[in-house]
Amino acid sequence: MNDIRRTILWVIFGFSMVLLWDKWQLHNGKQATFFPTPSTASAPAAASASAPASANSSVPVSSAPLPTAAAGAAAVPGGQPPATPAATRERVEVTTDVYRLQFDTEGGTLVRAELLNHRDMADKERNFVLFDESAMRAYMPQSGLIGGSFPTHKTPMTLVAGPRSLGDSDQELSVRFESAATGGVKLVKTWTFRRGAYDIAVRHDVVNTGTDPVAPQLYLQLVRDGNKPPGESSFYSTFTGPAVYTDAKKYQKIEFSDIEKNKVDIPKDATNGYVAMVQHYFASAWLLGDGVTRELFTRKVDNNLYSVGMITPLGTVEPGATKTVEARLFAGPQVETTLQDLAPGLELVKDYGWLTILAKPLYWLLDQLHKVLGNWGWAIVALVFLLKIAFYWLNAKAYASMAKMKAINPKIMEMRERLKDKPQQMQQEMMRIYREEKVNPMGGCFPIMIQIPVFIALYWVLLSSVEMRNAPWIGWIHDLSTPDPFFILPLLMTLSTLLQTALNPAPPDPLQAKMMWFMPLIFSVMFFFFPAGLVLYWLTNNILSIAQQWIINTRMGVPPQFNLPKFK
Repeated sequence: MNDIRRTILWVIFGFSMVLLWDKWQLHNGKQATFFPTPSTASAPAAASASAPASANSSVPVSSAPLPTAAAGAAAVPGGQPPATPAATRERVEVTTDVYRLQFDTEGGTLVRAELLNHRDMADKERNFVLFDESAMRAYMPQSGLIGGSFPTHKTPMTLVAGPRSLGDSDQELSVRFESAATGGVKLVKTWTFRRGAYDIAVRHDVVNTGTDPVAPQLYLQLVRDGNKPPGESSFYSTFTGPAVYTDAKKYQKIEFSDIEKNKVDIPKDATNGYVAMVQHYFASAWLLGDGVTRELFTRKVDNNLYSVGMITPLGTVEPGATKTVEARLFAGPQVETTLQDLAPGLELVKDYGWLTILAKPLYWLLDQLHKVLGNWGWAIVALVFLLKIAFYWLNAKAYASMAKMKAINPKIMEMRERLKDKPQQMQQEMMRIYREEKVNPMGGCFPIMIQIPVFIALYWVLLSSVEMRNAPWIGWIHDLSTPDPFFILPLLMTLSTLLQTALNPAPPDPLQAKMMWFMPLIFSVMFFFFPAGLVLYWLTNNILSIAQQWIINTRMGVPPQFNLPKFK
């Protein structure tokens, strides 16, 4: 039995060291040694030719080829050149109370979006940039028509005169782009921004200026490079990539590597749902009304460019007639309460993984506490305090079992020394002592194990919540989403973990006793790189656990004593 336990402990210790070394490699910008991820190009391609729809089996075969999304691509569907010289392109700046935006008159496309209420993680003096089309990044929403030689996101458009900023007394701002007639069809895009909102109404008016009926299809796609967001910490893993939601298959995350390997399995046809691009704290999504027929697709556009989108048929548009499609583009922070009001399932872009069923009520409670306390740091402390109250009786049983173990520990140690040369008799004698004293050596573990999923769920709530970005707590903690700049919280957390270990009964096996001291030190190292909010939650939990353990030991007549390690 001792050999088995010793082997298990060494396996746990070895695997912990592997994980720690792997994360250390990533933190220092190196390739992971044991669990490498597929490398991607450092920047999107500057130009490319149009990619055929057959390049990815998930693109509807019945549809015409989508235009290339690369920043410098000149090709359009059907291989037709732009209607006007490229020199007529210009960037149009639009400002609202939450955005500073840039539109490209080529396609009337939104090519840059600064979020005025969110700061860049690397440079707090700059606004966070979500959409961008530059030499180093490509991430933007695009829309246009296919099914003929119709206007696309590569077609030159004209900005209709009007205001370009949201006035102090204005509640809405509309920006309108019109294309010339291409293939007998004119496309008019109207972007409407509402005060305080991160969902943008995008209206597409398709006007048949020709003499024959046409049947175009509208595509809405999100295109981005396959790189992690700039400034993203590699010490903890968060998802970056496309996502699709339908009633049929619910929320599906899609890895860039799966698009590349044609391994994407999403519904081809749907009448509900959305397509999205997700990253830590932020997301974008194209939304269509329920009941609108759509075809969903993902595709690799270029060397390091990927897209997710949907195509909706407009039906026949008679000469002189206009068909209108109302869509919405969400582009902003993953605030759960806002997302769930915009579209069914949109709040799932804030991904809690398999513990969503526990994480959602924990977030709700955290949000309610913040409304009362007005500070996210104190809300975290209060939430952990409430959880400790909820689990008080479970913890009481665990600590009572530990106190009994500590009370009989001298008897166990004396017996082990006396029978150290007779391991089989030692085991029998140990079990006899446990029976006589009515002690279950696992009694302290089971109540704690029941609580583990709850605290893991809370970990993901704190890691995923954009509200932690730039949220101060006290003194030197100005941002709960970044590591403590002076490592004070991690040091306190390490000390509290060691204190908790010292209060626990020492395992009879000397090797186990040493491991009980090594493991907290090993895991504490990782907390030096974790966001301050996560460390605060763990530190609070440790302090409350120590206080409860101290009280229970005293009540049971087992005075608290420190079992210091013996490394001989």
